[in-house]
Amino acid sequence: MRWIEVKVIFDFQDTQLATELISNLFYDLGLQGVVVETPEIDSSQDWGDDAVIPEHWAVIGYFSDDEQSKKRLETIEKNLKRLETTNGIISHAVYAKIDEADWAETWKAFFKPEKITKNIVVKPIWKDYSRNRDEIVLEIDPGMAFGTGTHPTTCMCIAMIEKYLKKDGSFLDVGTGSGILMVAASKLGAINLWGTDNDDVAVDIACKNLIQNKISESTFKILTTHLVDTVTQRFDLVAANLTTTAVLTLLDDIKRVLAPNGLLICSGIVEADKEKVLEKMANLDFEALKVLIKEGWVSFVCRPM
Repeated sequence: MRWIEVKVIFDFQDTQLATELISNLFYDLGLQGVVVETPEIDSSQDWGDDAVIPEHWAVIGYFSDDEQSKKRLETIEKNLKRLETTNGIISHAVYAKIDEADWAETWKAFFKPEKITKNIVVKPIWKDYSRNRDEIVLEIDPGMAFGTGTHPTTCMCIAMIEKYLKKDGSFLDVGTGSGILMVAASKLGAINLWGTDNDDVAVDIACKNLIQNKISESTFKILTTHLVDTVTQRFDLVAANLTTTAVLTLLDDIKRVLAPNGLLICSGIVEADKEKVLEKMANLDFEALKVLIKEGWVSFVCRPM
């Protein structure tokens, strides 16, 4: 299968705002995630000799090369011009057609071992890492699924799983992507793991990542489905690192899969949408226990009242 890489290079003083607004253009077209390139690299970190450091700020999305491609690209160009007019964000899009295998390889240039919390490290399977005694290491190959663990939304989710997961508890990851949150939950003590994703490729990659981390296949189940449509069990902790639109839709049905006293972690929400999500939570009788904000992204921990 062939894909079209759309790389939007931009120049704007408020890089956080520009990143959010351009990312939303991709999300509005149905993408579950984007790649953000930043030239602001901490030189004190060990990136390795083979790491590629970007020259410009850019947001990258990947679309399948099909009959809808032309319409999608026209929509992106139109909306980039709108951002220039309304927000002053100067940008241009660069397009490239790539094979599936090439896309999977693009992650490797930027993905390095990274400490997510005090005790949790995410590392790509192709990198070496000397583990400290108390560290939990999550080994991930994102392949063609989104989820390396280093994005602020994923970092916040992992931190909240570490804080709120019950020992020997059950865990559901809605929109699992690479399966990283399921791996984290397992290594933090969950014994019954479910995941969902609407992409068969992501489901396959998530399964491989769980097995790579020596997680028994008897303890996990991953479904190809929309959100929680075909989920039949209830869980102590549910995580949903999605988009604002998907989270708002999920809230309508999530109580059905929450165990008594179960908690929901929802992430992938841009800061501008924070109040919108809180308002819907209140309307559906959810109590927000924790609100985290990192680099313009918001994560919530909530429970039904």
